[in-house]
Amino acid sequence: MQDNQEYRRGIGYAIAAYGMWGLVPIYFKAVDQVSALEVVSHRIIWSVLFLLLLLGIGRRWHDLKQLLGNRKLVSGLALSALVVSSNWLVFIWAVAQERILETSLGYFINPLVSVFMGMLFLQERLRPGQWLAISLAAGAVGYQLVLLGSLPWVALALAFSFGTYGLLRKKIQVDAILGLFVETLLMLPFALGYLLWLQTQGQLQFGHDGTDITALLALAGIVTSLPLLAFTAAARRLSLTLIGLLQYIGPTITFMLAVFYYHEPLDSDRLLTFILIWLALLLFTAEGWRSKRRRRALPAAS
Repeated sequence: MQDNQEYRRGIGYAIAAYGMWGLVPIYFKAVDQVSALEVVSHRIIWSVLFLLLLLGIGRRWHDLKQLLGNRKLVSGLALSALVVSSNWLVFIWAVAQERILETSLGYFINPLVSVFMGMLFLQERLRPGQWLAISLAAGAVGYQLVLLGSLPWVALALAFSFGTYGLLRKKIQVDAILGLFVETLLMLPFALGYLLWLQTQGQLQFGHDGTDITALLALAGIVTSLPLLAFTAAARRLSLTLIGLLQYIGPTITFMLAVFYYHEPLDSDRLLTFILIWLALLLFTAEGWRSKRRRRALPAAS
């Protein structure tokens, strides 16, 4: 009974996490009059404050002190901080430029990019089905480049930056909340410095562009951290396979938002790019499921 309750809670947390990630363009669309770099700066500053509060509630000062005393881990988190901040910057800019559809494409591609990077940097061997899925995704990108005459650079930048971030965090054995806190803490001086520079130039919008914008920017820490907390809670209760299947909730919601709410153009040629990616993901997921069932059957057979 307890296991069933934990499983249901895990499903709920996962849906909440990916649902929030899928709906997050609504928040960034609401602050699209603010420059992307200022929004990223607020995302860093308010995340530090929000996570600091959570660490205080959880009395995790000893864990934090141990982490900050480990130079190797802090150096790794400095690199992952640089990567994730670039991912945030591209995403926020793309939303403001009405390219939400392309951001959803990036996060659909991301699982395939992560598997490919695992092969390149972790010496993981790809099975034939995985190779086929990656080739199909590459064909979709090539199709858009040749026939539409444009490289989906926003989608690729998001997919590869988030894939690189995942690779780095896989190698850095750090708790998700502690890791994000240290990452944002390392970026804090740059964020504060940039906002101070904007203030001296008379270009700072926080506190000068109305109470609505100021309040929304102050919520950036919660918008950043809350989905991560839900995801962490889900990951403790669910298998990686199920987490992997549920991750498509996020870009699916973003896709529907872009097409049906923000009415971004989706002609037949661009739709074909998405269809090819979806076929690649379907193949990738089915192959992974089949491989897992085979591995489970081996001990039983022996």
